[in-house]
Amino acid sequence: MQVEATTHAVSRNPATGEVFARHPFQGPQDVELALARSVAGHNRWRDVPVAERANILVQLASALRQRSEAMSAMIAREMGKPIAQARAEIEKCAHLCEWYAENGPGFLAPRTVTVDRGQARQEFRPLGPVLAVMPWNFPIWQVLRGAVGMILAGNSYVLKHAPNVMGSAYLLRDAFAATDLPEGVFEVLNITPDDVSAVIADARIAAVAVTGSVRAGSAIARQAGAALKKCILELGGSDPFIVLADADLDAAIKAAVIGRFQNTGQVCLAAKRIIVEQSVAKAFEDGFVAAVKALQVGDPLCEDTYIGPMARYDLRDELDGQVQATVAEGARLVLGGEKIAGEGNYYAPTVLADVKPGMTAFSQELFGPVASLIVARDAQHALQLANDSEFGLGATIWTADLEQANEMAAQLDTGSVFINGYVASDPRVAVGGIKKSGFGRELSSFGLHEFSNVQTVWIDRR
Repeated sequence: MQVEATTHAVSRNPATGEVFARHPFQGPQDVELALARSVAGHNRWRDVPVAERANILVQLASALRQRSEAMSAMIAREMGKPIAQARAEIEKCAHLCEWYAENGPGFLAPRTVTVDRGQARQEFRPLGPVLAVMPWNFPIWQVLRGAVGMILAGNSYVLKHAPNVMGSAYLLRDAFAATDLPEGVFEVLNITPDDVSAVIADARIAAVAVTGSVRAGSAIARQAGAALKKCILELGGSDPFIVLADADLDAAIKAAVIGRFQNTGQVCLAAKRIIVEQSVAKAFEDGFVAAVKALQVGDPLCEDTYIGPMARYDLRDELDGQVQATVAEGARLVLGGEKIAGEGNYYAPTVLADVKPGMTAFSQELFGPVASLIVARDAQHALQLANDSEFGLGATIWTADLEQANEMAAQLDTGSVFINGYVASDPRVAVGGIKKSGFGRELSSFGLHEFSNVQTVWIDRR
């Protein structure tokens, strides 16, 4: 296994443990060819009118839909996402392409400003090849969430994907190849983490985007900073899901279950710390536990499955250690709390109650099917608990008082706040975090401009 891990990226079905594909890591010569193609592709692509670039995105949406079943099955096999959720991921990506095709050209249009002695224009120019280091939990969406805007802005995109989802990476490359996108504008590198440093340092790479762990993001940000290259980071999260006493409990429970357990709980933007006002805490817990018990655990290729296997065996071990530590620290184990015996990398849907500040489940990110229930005395205490985190990705507030919800939102230290809903990403609004959840934004006009050179052209008319 050790030799295999150092020479190949391995596709292993977490539902069975079966290794069904091995993808040899690329050597220096292959990396050099890929970077050369990326530069050549960018040099052609940057001169293509924005309207024509947008047409390529329409083609990509069509290519994704045509390949939806194959891509969804690959996602399910490589990282265990239930097939219905995988299909939804592909459709979301197709919608993203169409939305940017329709709205992106307007965001990139020059902006004229009257200045002393003349007129100036703000132009949005591309930076060049962008290296993107992406995670496995949304193998297609996480890539396209940033790539679509970067490519529409005229950049080329070099994907370094997680090694356990290289099959998905290559299927995405095939989808791009079915469009009229010039060769080299979308490249895939299959390299080890140790090889990433050399690519970041390469003068041909203009910028870096990372979605992943705090440790990985911090290391890559240091390297990008040393090379004076722009980077954005979307890292971990431990999102608070606040339920106040006047909330619609049935709706809040339903949203909390989806917000915590979709994608088997392996989501950065997710309801990880569920903070409930004391007067309704017991009723919420009872309803929430009953709803979690009803979730179907099983084969990700089965249409009725909602909870699949965790993507990696080491992450299941880590999650179980966090659960056991939290129980030892005084939390109450209400449901689950164990690896499911037998074939596959399954972890029982778990509910921890009476979680308090300082406990492992409160202070650390739990990346898997585990929910932490936390009791707040009142709304102000809920805010204190929500902000008592090194993360700042998303947050949710459930209440009938929208004025109070908006006042609370202004006090939450997060990149996004959802009122009477659950955290999600949508091309129309920016996504990203603060604190140890990272910096920079993807999606909307903000994501489109993150990797643009905002160039001022000043015409002096004296």
